[in-house]
Amino acid sequence: MSLLEIKDLTVEFPTRRQRFVAVASADLVVEPGEIHGLVGESGAGKSTIGAAIMGLLEAPGRITEGEIALNGSAISGLDQDAMRALRGNRISMIFQDPLTSLNPLFTVRQQLVETILTHLDVSGEEADQRARDLLDRVGIPDPDTRLDQYPHQFSGGMRQRVVIALALCSEPEVIIADEPTTALDVAVQAQILDLIRELAEERQVGVILITHDMGVIADTTDRVTVMYQGEVVETGPTDQVIGDPQHLYSQSLIAAVPRPNEPRHRFPQISYGGRQTRFAIEDIARNWPRQDADPDTPLIKVQNLSKRFLEKRSLIPGKSTYFTAVDDVSFDIFPGEVFGIVGESGSGKSTIARLISGLHRVDGGVVHFRGQEVSDLSNKAVQAAFRQEIQMIFQDPFSSLNPRMRVDQIIAEPIHHHRLLSGSAVKTRVAELLEQVGMGAEAGFKYPHEFSGGQRQRICIARALATQPQFLICDEPTSALDVSIQAQILNILKDLQEHLGLTLLFISHDLPVVRQMCSRVAVMKNGQMVELQATEDLFARPKTEYTRELLSLMPRLDALQSSGS
Repeated sequence: MSLLEIKDLTVEFPTRRQRFVAVASADLVVEPGEIHGLVGESGAGKSTIGAAIMGLLEAPGRITEGEIALNGSAISGLDQDAMRALRGNRISMIFQDPLTSLNPLFTVRQQLVETILTHLDVSGEEADQRARDLLDRVGIPDPDTRLDQYPHQFSGGMRQRVVIALALCSEPEVIIADEPTTALDVAVQAQILDLIRELAEERQVGVILITHDMGVIADTTDRVTVMYQGEVVETGPTDQVIGDPQHLYSQSLIAAVPRPNEPRHRFPQISYGGRQTRFAIEDIARNWPRQDADPDTPLIKVQNLSKRFLEKRSLIPGKSTYFTAVDDVSFDIFPGEVFGIVGESGSGKSTIARLISGLHRVDGGVVHFRGQEVSDLSNKAVQAAFRQEIQMIFQDPFSSLNPRMRVDQIIAEPIHHHRLLSGSAVKTRVAELLEQVGMGAEAGFKYPHEFSGGQRQRICIARALATQPQFLICDEPTSALDVSIQAQILNILKDLQEHLGLTLLFISHDLPVVRQMCSRVAVMKNGQMVELQATEDLFARPKTEYTRELLSLMPRLDALQSSGS
């Protein structure tokens, strides 16, 4: 008897005009101790299958055909009370966005202890000790201190570890992990995947691993199922599917994965289905203002940058405690360069981006742009001019877009703020930008929730280009995207850099992508820069033990079908 068996599952979302079939006649089997990978593009139906198993389909979505069985007993027809007893107890789920899984009003201790007491017959003292052990097990340092902190005091990677600890509280039989390593660097990712493998082996937990990261699939799973537009197109042992895929879509998907040791000028895109979205770089370049810049003079100069955050306030002077996020960091970024920053979660990468952009106040050191100090936020005239020439593309496109504003209003906002255009000229610029990023002018009349993750990221790029900046900060711009959309977005960024002469600060934990995108790379650890080299030199001859460790954790993807085949 299989631990979890899905037979002929069909999930539909009725609308006023038609019914949308999100999953069509899907079969899936998970054995005890097995890690089963579920891959495919955004919208393929992967997360819908996870939600159907958990009984968390959003109305009006419903299972119209098929059956889901746990240890031979059907669970797809259970009522809400029965599913509530099952959910979080025998089946747990790790969601992609940790902020939606954690209550911002409660400490981590309160949330873990409540979950443990709900599902296990233990005392409060035992629950408290289990909470501490869980944080330690998922690799959070100093768990005694971190237990009493709130979710906002953790980095994105640390929050994901807390979510995984919550999923483990009830010692479930099945874990559904929906993109569990999306926000994690390679070091933390390796820890989490080791933990998932350990659970599968020691406790015979069945795991469904939903991910777009083929490196994770290759290194972690026993079997893999490939989905395309709601249908299962291929399933089998991992080595067979990724090494010798039979379906044309599987072949195209694997060919689009960035290889760590194959330098390429552009990222290959999925060719199956003939879906290519045009990005009109020539149209953008035609009217883009060019800046005459000395290539040997830094555009951005960062000197001795430091930032502390309050950890615990005290009424006694001098007794408050602080966390040093960035500690005496210096580097230059030259015109037209793509400068990369890598490091573990919490190493200070995103804090540096926010210090340069002025979103955080600098505690020590200075930032110069074209030789002028821009880190003094009190100089309003300098800040206004600087912020027109610098734009930021954030990791999560949905949270960086105002859900109450239409897309055309979102893109027009920086144009109005900097008083660049007025009247009908603003509408014309917005329509042009939407056309140029491959969305179409009609997208301006919709709201962010009506688009996929990749489309939302294109909207963010259109907004970033609205002021015709000279410097783009890209903070994990593709970490939440599947390989097909990732290739589109990265090729857009390459085009912007090459054809417009834009300078990019590119922050990512995806080392194969960093190798393809960046000319130089800085490595961060615990708020300090431990290494800075030309990209190929860093990957071939790392100078520090920490960098060597990071590179050793990078998925080698040796088992993947050759991209040239």
